[in-house]
Amino acid sequence: MTRSYPNPNRTTRRVPRLILSLAAALLASSCATQTSDTTPTPLPAMRPDFSSIETTLKAAIKDRAFPGCAVAVGTERGILWRDAFGYQTYEGKRPVTTDTIYDLASLSKVTGTTALLMKLAADGKLHETDPLSKFIPEFIAAATTDEERTRRESVTLEHVMTHSSGLASWKAFYKTCDTYPKLLKAIVNTPMEAAPGERYKYSDLGFILLGEVAARAGGKSAPRLEQELIFKPLGMRDTMRNPPSRMKLRIAPTEKDPAGKGFLHGVVHDENCRFAGGVTGHAGLFSTVGDLSRYAGELLNARDGKGRVFTRDVVTEFTRRQGMTGSNRGQGWQKPSGENSAGAIFSRTSFGHTGYTGTSIWIDPERKLFVILLTNRVHPTRKNSRISAVRRTVADAAAKAFDAWRAPHS
Repeated sequence: MTRSYPNPNRTTRRVPRLILSLAAALLASSCATQTSDTTPTPLPAMRPDFSSIETTLKAAIKDRAFPGCAVAVGTERGILWRDAFGYQTYEGKRPVTTDTIYDLASLSKVTGTTALLMKLAADGKLHETDPLSKFIPEFIAAATTDEERTRRESVTLEHVMTHSSGLASWKAFYKTCDTYPKLLKAIVNTPMEAAPGERYKYSDLGFILLGEVAARAGGKSAPRLEQELIFKPLGMRDTMRNPPSRMKLRIAPTEKDPAGKGFLHGVVHDENCRFAGGVTGHAGLFSTVGDLSRYAGELLNARDGKGRVFTRDVVTEFTRRQGMTGSNRGQGWQKPSGENSAGAIFSRTSFGHTGYTGTSIWIDPERKLFVILLTNRVHPTRKNSRISAVRRTVADAAAKAFDAWRAPHS
């Protein structure tokens, strides 16, 4: 709700100091963009000093880790700070803004597919212990040996969400599959590499199957369910698959198009997703730091039992460290290790994810803090790994600045 304040040039002399003090307090309390209808907990009046993040990102751009980026830091109450730096491409023709749209790559796994699974679990339409074959019976029918059939019968949704299903990690299906049904059939027919629960191996194939699970459990296509159950209720207007051409100027290009002279622009970077129509569960979403901040704020509020879309129990369970040997995962979510993109300061209860194109999100329930970084580090080529250190530095800087800001008032 927008508040109106009196013009101080006309009222200062006539309004008692007590009223002015109250007005100042109200103004300070609105420093964060609200993402929840709940009454926020009072925070310090001045904003945190996130200048160290700005310094890091400008240095990264100069070092050509990426041509530009958008960043947001906030709490369950909303955005504390957001900014944008650099340009969409190295030609420097179009500056990045906080409304620039980025290809999320594997952030689609947690923003789209995992979000749907959390919502459908809360609605009683699926459970993490359900066998994968309950929703994809053809997964069993595709077994070619008795041993393979036994393995497939044992795979649960939890196995797939924690990347411990025994499914292959990735295959270049785009070379032979040019539709989503063809891709799905090819994955189902791909032999398993291990027994479920035997090992951790990050699997795009597993999340493509999970997208189909969500569709069958929800009774509609996964992209439609994403909009109806998650994005529209949270006001995420710029989060979508296959964005229309009219939005192209707002979208940061990714890699050089191997089939043309320009860059992939407004179409998903991931080949398997692109050739399957942009609708797979492992990639395909585009979004902004503003929209992702709404999502992060909802998850923090849900952990306190104040969510509008998600429930406390489901979010807590999905973001809990699962304890799989060799794994550092929740259900769909990555957990901090001290060395990954969460940095060294975010709490162990934190959860997040990265995207191959240069995107990341981390959420710390103990601090009630989130940090989002969107870049197109694959521009002009994917042979660029400088972003790894940048992500860690940004996460640490966000936590340090927030802790310093909060300390005098805690």
